Amino acid sequence: MMFLDFPIAVAAAPILAVLVSYYVNLLLIQWKTAAILDYPNSRSLHKTPVPRIGGLGLLLGAMLSWCLFAVNLPVSVWLSIIVLISISIADDLWKMPVWSRLCVHSLAAAVFSFLTLDTQDWHIQICLLLTIIWMTNLYNFMDGSDGLAGGMTLIGFGYYGLAACLSNNSDFTVINFSIAAAALGFLLHNFYPARIFLGDSGSIPLGYLAAVIGFLGWLHELWSLWVPLLIFSPFIIDASVTLIKRLCRGEKIWVAHRSHYYQRLVQSGLGHRNTALLGYALMFAAGACAVWMNTQDLTVQSIMVAAWGGLYLGLMLMSDLNHKPYSNENTKQ
Repeated sequence: MMFLDFPIAVAAAPILAVLVSYYVNLLLIQWKTAAILDYPNSRSLHKTPVPRIGGLGLLLGAMLSWCLFAVNLPVSVWLSIIVLISISIADDLWKMPVWSRLCVHSLAAAVFSFLTLDTQDWHIQICLLLTIIWMTNLYNFMDGSDGLAGGMTLIGFGYYGLAACLSNNSDFTVINFSIAAAALGFLLHNFYPARIFLGDSGSIPLGYLAAVIGFLGWLHELWSLWVPLLIFSPFIIDASVTLIKRLCRGEKIWVAHRSHYYQRLVQSGLGHRNTALLGYALMFAAGACAVWMNTQDLTVQSIMVAAWGGLYLGLMLMSDLNHKPYSNENTKQ
């Protein structure tokens, strides 16, 4: 820490993050220029125009806290976040081509992968590269219902921070608690009925951070690789299974759709609020289990991962069996 002791910084940094995030997003809500509004279309789950760059306030709150408390975060991560925010803002405002966005996402992932991982095994490098690219984009795919992605950010990075705190790592504790607190400031505006959306400018960098911080925590021996995977498993499972199913059906996976499991819940009549609350319950349970099993041996961790895999499989089968074609009359706001 730059000038405050660890316990003080753990309290002060999140307070700064939540205040900056809350008030910057309040200003963005009031700045209702047409360029930043997300207008409903045939694939939207909202019905009125809503500002879509709330991720700026969230990330500004977190990054200001990192700067003030001088956390130790690789330069490659700082630069990648800035680049990802830039291309994502451009996409929010002007709709950039898919190939251009994917190239930038791949570049950010490659910079981190090849500068951070000290190995000559290109198989491992490629695996990490693809993991970061996928996590960067799946977070965006899952940002389609009021409060869902904001809640995942609050809970997911909150558990990262808790795990780091239990391991007495001050930098990772402040880094993650700042993101979680900034997510809370955003969520106060984003929970149903949402007055502002995260947008690509928020969801893309947050997906990237979920991946790289999870990997950095493993490199620093704060947790096993199963921990970040289980913490963010509600998003990872939904997005990954949906992608595989769409590929099998021969659909264009880069085209917007409404076939994610969380979208089905909203459309079924459960609505945004109840879908978010159910998602939070699942996120809290997965994260708590991940932090607990981090202190257990490999056998226990393997059993827990298998158990969660069975739970997700059961939930998805129930959803598939009960799924009905979408009808506007079934969408409960």
